[in-house]
Amino acid sequence: MGSSSNIDFEAVPLSGWLEGGEHRLRQRIYYEDTDFSGIVYHARYLHFFERGRTDYLRCLGVEQGALHDYDEEGLAFAVHHMDLKFIRPARMDDILLITTRTKKATGVRLILEQAIYAHDTLLTTATVTVVIINKAGRARRMPDDLAKTLQSGGLDKT
Repeated sequence: MGSSSNIDFEAVPLSGWLEGGEHRLRQRIYYEDTDFSGIVYHARYLHFFERGRTDYLRCLGVEQGALHDYDEEGLAFAVHHMDLKFIRPARMDDILLITTRTKKATGVRLILEQAIYAHDTLLTTATVTVVIINKAGRARRMPDDLAKTLQSGGLDKT
């Protein structure tokens, strides 16, 4: 049946891990991620970056589902702007390393820097500006405790 019996699944965190102030997540490229040539379709990188951001928050102890009821006003994250740079393509069966770190967390904005690597080669980068909104969809200030957690990038959790 292959070598999967040798894998220590407990040692491979499903949500990735925090290391040196950044989040790291492994992701395999599947057939569904590629175009007819076996190269990852450009829009799929948005999915990979979203998974990285979501699991980054999860590893920091921020549960997005619970944020809706954070307080009376509620809060959520909404992507406001993304700056992407495609450097090299990922291919079928590549194992990606998706990294995410907080660049800045103040006021109503959270700026994240993300990168995707395969075989230790940089493939794609993204700078993502996320705004904090309330239940009505209006911008709101980030609570101080949340800003502190995001600014730490997990350094106080290691």
